Amino acid sequence: MSARSVAIVATGGANIASLSYALERLGVRATLAADPATIRDASHVILPGVGAAGDAMRRLRASGLDRVITQLPQPVLGICLGMQLLFDASAEGPATCLGILPGRVERLDAGPDRPVPHIGWNTLEPRAASPLLEGLRAGDRAYFVHSFAAPVADATIATTTYGTPFSACVQRDRFFGVQFHPERSAAVGARVLANFLGVD
Repeated sequence: MSARSVAIVATGGANIASLSYALERLGVRATLAADPATIRDASHVILPGVGAAGDAMRRLRASGLDRVITQLPQPVLGICLGMQLLFDASAEGPATCLGILPGRVERLDAGPDRPVPHIGWNTLEPRAASPLLEGLRAGDRAYFVHSFAAPVADATIATTTYGTPFSACVQRDRFFGVQFHPERSAAVGARVLANFLGVD
């Protein structure tokens, strides 16, 4: 995998260091990029995110990266907020997002034993074949930290249930997304990142 050149889009998120370390453990050095040329030249692009959808989209639009990302021909992986930004819109803000996937991201419903944000380990339930999920099994656990989630839709390849099911992993053509944090999800997260890096 050392031949891979990975660009991490600079969205202002705070999880860049841990994501970079997770990629280094796979033998890949990633570049944090805010300029279109570096992102276009990468073999794989990761759109991370921690924070609010509206703020992230304002930063992407200010730099013109919103248009760049939607036109990329190489594999793109959205992580957490980065996955949510792939959709049409988010109730967080509210915000108009990248529009790569149809649908609107909504706030999770809290309950007496179900606080929001949803923080911690939860199970994945694959529902469609995808190279991103190769080697994973139903019930494998990943680490989540989020208050908003995308509904289950045609692009959903795995779900997680927190009160109701939501999209844990999505795919449409070369665009992939995971609601959880693979860099914090031990062997499952490492496998997801390795699978993504193996997609051409």
